[in-house]
Amino acid sequence: MMLPYVKLLTPSAKFLPSPVEPLQHIRRTTVGASPSLERNCKLSRRNLSKSSLLLLLTTQTTLTPLLDFSNAQADTIDNPNPTNCENRIPTKKAFIDVSIDGEPIGRIIIGLYGDDVPAGTARFSSIVSGKAGISYRRKEFVKIMPGYVQHGGIRSYGVDAERATAAVGSLQNLIEEWERGKRGEICNVNKAGSVGIVVRDPSKPPPKTKLVARNGKLQVEEEVIAVGPNGTEFVITAVDSPELEDSVLVIGKVLEGMGVVEKMREVKTVRDNTSSPYFRVAKVIGDKRAVVAERGFNRPYSKVVVTNCGLIESQTL
Repeated sequence: MMLPYVKLLTPSAKFLPSPVEPLQHIRRTTVGASPSLERNCKLSRRNLSKSSLLLLLTTQTTLTPLLDFSNAQADTIDNPNPTNCENRIPTKKAFIDVSIDGEPIGRIIIGLYGDDVPAGTARFSSIVSGKAGISYRRKEFVKIMPGYVQHGGIRSYGVDAERATAAVGSLQNLIEEWERGKRGEICNVNKAGSVGIVVRDPSKPPPKTKLVARNGKLQVEEEVIAVGPNGTEFVITAVDSPELEDSVLVIGKVLEGMGVVEKMREVKTVRDNTSSPYFRVAKVIGDKRAVVAERGFNRPYSKVVVTNCGLIESQTL
């Protein structure tokens, strides 16, 4: 079957678009029309380098004050209440006389920061003076570390336990002052020669739960694995000891007698075995034997004792 013949229509010339000018002709016409533009657009490498350097210097000069201002703002936000540890002035003086195996080795004079840490200063003053009915006299230093020495404090108050506890104040007051130091409101930096009270034990394991029968009923109770600090132990640092900032509230500094501290550091001690994997596992699971063993680590073989202590009445500190 043949298709019918279709007549193709040819459009009229008036409907055809105007012919497109060749690209080469356009380029030649444009360039030739403005020769000055071509000369101005041709920048040498030397001029381009100078312009780039000038732009870089201008940008750096403009942005440097802004960056410095931003850094200053960041520092202010990180520490809203910066404190200067060097400007603290002791308000009280205390002394402790120390002996090793019965032989006196000297006196340590301590300046206490009563304005910065009033609760800590009051607690230490009441014990060192014997005003609370308890004292550091005839009590031992129980730990000698490479960077500091630690006094064992007072674990047994005797008959006047309740009255003595009320006299020295609550441990919570010391913890609140320690928390202020963590927030940067007061200085709590354990520099060389600092004196501080142990207020918490970060390594203390959590209490264990156990099931007990009372009055015919089963009850769940918590068993305390280790005894925490009671706010009577104190440390004296021989070198900067930032590791103590998680447990110690700084209450003063050594004014005289760092030589006595150095003599205490020379005493031989029980070897520290906390790096043993067996000890670590026992500590994690709450094994009481690990807690007892840890108390003996770094304990001096010699008897390092406070033979006398008290406050020094003086107006000039």
